[in-house]
Amino acid sequence: MKRLLIPAAGLLAAFAWTPLQAAPFAAPLDSKPLDRTNHVRLTSFSDVLKKVTPAVVSVYPERVVKIVRGGRNPQEEMLRRLLGLPGGNAGPATVEERKLPQGVGSGVIISADGYLVTNNHVVTDQAGNEADEVKVGLSDGREFAAKIVGRDPRTDIAVLKIDAKDLPTVVMADSDKVEVGDIVFAVGNPLGVGLTVTQGIVSAQGRAIGIYGKTGYENFIQTDASINPGNSGGALVDADGRLVGVNSAILSQTGNSIGIGFAIPTRLVSQVMSDLVNHGEVRRGFLGVGTGDLDASMAEYYGLSAIQGVIVNEISPGSAAEKAGLRRGDVITSLAGKAVKDERDFRWRVAQATPGTTLAIEIVRMEKKKPRTLSLTANLGEYGKTSTAPANEDELIKGVTAESLTEELRKSKNIPDDISGLMLTEVSPKSPYADLLQSGMVLVEVNDRTVKSLDEARKALSPGMNKLYVWRDGRSSFLVVKIS
Repeated sequence: MKRLLIPAAGLLAAFAWTPLQAAPFAAPLDSKPLDRTNHVRLTSFSDVLKKVTPAVVSVYPERVVKIVRGGRNPQEEMLRRLLGLPGGNAGPATVEERKLPQGVGSGVIISADGYLVTNNHVVTDQAGNEADEVKVGLSDGREFAAKIVGRDPRTDIAVLKIDAKDLPTVVMADSDKVEVGDIVFAVGNPLGVGLTVTQGIVSAQGRAIGIYGKTGYENFIQTDASINPGNSGGALVDADGRLVGVNSAILSQTGNSIGIGFAIPTRLVSQVMSDLVNHGEVRRGFLGVGTGDLDASMAEYYGLSAIQGVIVNEISPGSAAEKAGLRRGDVITSLAGKAVKDERDFRWRVAQATPGTTLAIEIVRMEKKKPRTLSLTANLGEYGKTSTAPANEDELIKGVTAESLTEELRKSKNIPDDISGLMLTEVSPKSPYADLLQSGMVLVEVNDRTVKSLDEARKALSPGMNKLYVWRDGRSSFLVVKIS
């Protein structure tokens, strides 16, 4: 957004109007660590929480459905004609729009002018479709219509904007400085009962539980603070009342809290939120490699003292990896001076880096059956800006990612047993196919060939017109997409 500023000198000289670019949105992190030396027994945290709770809101997504009233039912009319019955007195049909609630979630106000963060799954349905309308309720009773500024299904983060000023906000702490054992509070609207605070500790850092699939990025803070349905998108705050994470998921056999909850760390929230507000999409670093985890035999073969690192299985042509000199069969052991744990850790750290960043990479390469350690540097590209995506990013066509339909996906998305193929996991709003394809679709056939893997689908696609047979929400249909 641009605003006009009249400089004093301009008024005296030529009455010139000078456009001033508004500063980009930022979600800064407070890097001050907690004071962990204070062991005085506390009787209450009410003073801390009074500063936080006004900034935690309830989020109410709604879907608009059309209901036809009156008119003559086509099936009833057919029966009347078949049986020779006189027609009814049905009047003209009317169409009525009705708003149906899709559940309830929580959110956290980050800026006083109305930007707030919540979960992507709070403002979408199971198929990944956005709610038609979203309302936000504040703790003081005010209610606002919210605009969805942007969503990132890969991290389950969504940014909303409400039209208000001087709103209560929270300070975002640096989640990298959180430690296991720190006291934390979960604040949100569990089960729609209203603003609720629960207490626990940080149980673990850097957790990945696989709920976002192969294309997602998970690095959760685990906590035993009680998190229940409706808490999604709410705040996880430290003993100083600063946001350290956005509550996102639980592990449970009952659907309610059993003391294993997960929050998205503020390091990630800050980056994703800033990108969505400023660019409309998340800008992720792109190295251009397909990688895999090591096992004990591989570690021994490469002379490694521990089963850590990733092996390079594939390199994208023209990518930063190719330009840096990486080869298939190299084992990446260190990235930016820090040891690489496994493939999840590697993908996470590459994606977190800003495109254009130069990263130092240490590899072990086998030469004449002897391991050799090399140091390389790579200038990261941006995911989606190169012609070929890496195998582990699961991009089928530009802006569309997919993965094989597993039993886990089938159950979570309520897909019938007789449907097989590829699940479309994400369709970027900027994809040239966004008008036709939607996340949650199952790609059954490509050009009359059944497909059950990305490789099969890629081979079946060709430049020009392609016929797709897809299933979605209980219905199957044909689509035609043109690939240039």
